[in-house]
Amino acid sequence: MYKVQTFNNIAEEGLKKLSDAGIETVQGSADAIILRSHKLSVDEFGDSLKVIARAGAGTNNIPTAEATNKGIVVMNTPGANANAVKELVICGMLLASRGIVQGINFLNNSKISNDADLHQSMESTKKAFKGSELEGKTLGIIGLGSIGSQLAQASHALGMKLIGYDPYISIDAAWRLPREVEKAETLEFLIRNSDFISIHIPLTEETKGFISIKELTHCKKGATLINLARQGIANELDVIQALKDGKLNRYVTDFPSPELIQQNLEEDNVILLPHLGASTKEAEINCAMMAANQTLNFLRDGTVKNSVNFPDIYLEPSTGNRLIVINKNEPGMIGQIADKIGAMNLNINDMSNKSRDEVAINLIDLDETISEECLRELNNIEHVITARKCYV
Repeated sequence: MYKVQTFNNIAEEGLKKLSDAGIETVQGSADAIILRSHKLSVDEFGDSLKVIARAGAGTNNIPTAEATNKGIVVMNTPGANANAVKELVICGMLLASRGIVQGINFLNNSKISNDADLHQSMESTKKAFKGSELEGKTLGIIGLGSIGSQLAQASHALGMKLIGYDPYISIDAAWRLPREVEKAETLEFLIRNSDFISIHIPLTEETKGFISIKELTHCKKGATLINLARQGIANELDVIQALKDGKLNRYVTDFPSPELIQQNLEEDNVILLPHLGASTKEAEINCAMMAANQTLNFLRDGTVKNSVNFPDIYLEPSTGNRLIVINKNEPGMIGQIADKIGAMNLNINDMSNKSRDEVAINLIDLDETISEECLRELNNIEHVITARKCYV
């Protein structure tokens, strides 16, 4: 029986999927870990750990390099919370353009108890909350994956013009985009021509401080920046300086800080949310179910999908005797593994090999089951990280 350890609150629907498949939820050493925002340490890996599934998109809370060295597959669930984030971006654009927050605060702070006086006060004050409509405005989307493409579709339906920037866009993502999305060859072009700029890229070493004063200098007058992706992607001090200098009109973010709160108290041009991007019942269920399915498939038959450190791989089961071998991506490894299996008088019925950077994974269907002694011999091959049986 496989075992899974969970961190954070994982939706019951996902946990039930695992328990129905005979996977036991435990605290401590397990074959799989499913988590959300918990910052995982190497000390929490355990000797039996095979896969880590993040019920969400970002994996910067997982020590991925160390996991790769140990042959541990790290997966995420891109697109599972895309609709929730898309809706919140639209909400952010409306809040930034219509004086809604200010109007609510005005009424909540009103001490007027007389209906007539309240009505008069509202009529004389509401002009201060006058805003503008989204229709006809230009939305620049940085990152055109699951969230970015859904946001483009919804914003087009609202009558907005669209500019997209993503030098690494996949073919699948490109198919999902409305044809009306104008492709920006440079980030500067997008920023210079957008009324709203929304960020939808992962936080990596390459994207830290991706939006800084260098980029914000090119903002269109009255532009709003929206960051519901990750805190470190936009340089916070540079954003505050752009707000003070009038380069940026408003900042909407899911990542509050004391500095941003102070900026809003001084100039009322920041809209702060307490990390609500994926905080819907539907998104939590979608993420949990996707993480559970991917974990289950990897444990049972070695299928890898949506991994951030391993290649995607799938092999239609042919014999019921499956072997998974994970090795360093070194020349001659397939031959060594196949020769060792042949020397054990075992026949390979079918196999698939995929590699990514420094690691490779092999799914091998044998005509008969492999013994524990033969498994030990495979694990002793130089550059083999781990070899195990699957139960397809």
